[in-house]
Amino acid sequence: MSYSVVSLFSGAMGLDLGLEQTGRFATRAASELVPSFCKTILRNRDAGLLRDSSMTVYKGDIRESDCAAVLDDVGLAVGELDLLVGGPPCQAFSTSGKRRTMSDPRGTLLWEMLRFVEEMQPRFFLIENVRGLMSAALRHRPIADRPENGGPPLEACEEPGSVVRQFMADLDGKYRLDIFEVNAVNYGAPQLRERVLFIGNRMGRLVQLPDPTHGQRLLDAGSEEPTLFGPDESAAPLKPFRTLGEALEGLHDPKPVCNDFSARKKHYLSMVPPGSNWRSLPPEIAQDSMGKAYVAKGGRSGWWRRLSMDLPSPTVVAIPSHAS
Repeated sequence: MSYSVVSLFSGAMGLDLGLEQTGRFATRAASELVPSFCKTILRNRDAGLLRDSSMTVYKGDIRESDCAAVLDDVGLAVGELDLLVGGPPCQAFSTSGKRRTMSDPRGTLLWEMLRFVEEMQPRFFLIENVRGLMSAALRHRPIADRPENGGPPLEACEEPGSVVRQFMADLDGKYRLDIFEVNAVNYGAPQLRERVLFIGNRMGRLVQLPDPTHGQRLLDAGSEEPTLFGPDESAAPLKPFRTLGEALEGLHDPKPVCNDFSARKKHYLSMVPPGSNWRSLPPEIAQDSMGKAYVAKGGRSGWWRRLSMDLPSPTVVAIPSHAS
């Protein structure tokens, strides 16, 4: 027996394939706006990567989707779907962007997930998003206009965390909601990738996330032998973090496509050792190369960052050749 899944904001179906690889879930339908992503979904389905070879793929704006029609297409009635899953666009909540939250049309798509939950009444739902969603406000107040900088007191909709509080209020007690902040590197991914998971269920069940399987290799005080520490010292030892070198080992691309750096960027990167960033540059060079970002309070760690084969990769971003 497998649990039925409907996937929203499916992208290339990374989240869905992960569920499928447990052997316990079958994706019955997927919805995606971007045409090239839809082609990827169909190619993966037709290649046998998904358990349901007849999985329906909806191409278009989710705001125009009819929940009842989707259920009818997959042969389920209201309340019979096991899992509704999706990762709504995260740019509106990311701390590395302008963070326009609900004033960004992409931010409102979180409530499209809620519409599907209300109309389909799945037994469980799973939402994946950036960690910044936890502190996001319904209305973003620029830092320069906040009370600590002379601005008026924050309104309730401007308080950090008001997006999550409003989402929980709109669930109206119909679902128990458990929220987890996770980092993929702690579960064997060779990449530092922080995310937040919302897991809701209408049975009132307490959901527990699996313990991390990987961690930092440390040394015991007074000992030269490495010991692996987990969140519970009585638990099984953690495996060491997977590294970028391990992930790329044996990879050979006969026709590589390279998104190259400019001569200016290569100049600064040549002065940074693998695994480091702008902090390895002399202060005057770092300041000249970074401009206003040099004095910013956050968002600087990625500037002139170089990969190391001996460490996990930093978060992979959409355009990796940016200076930041």
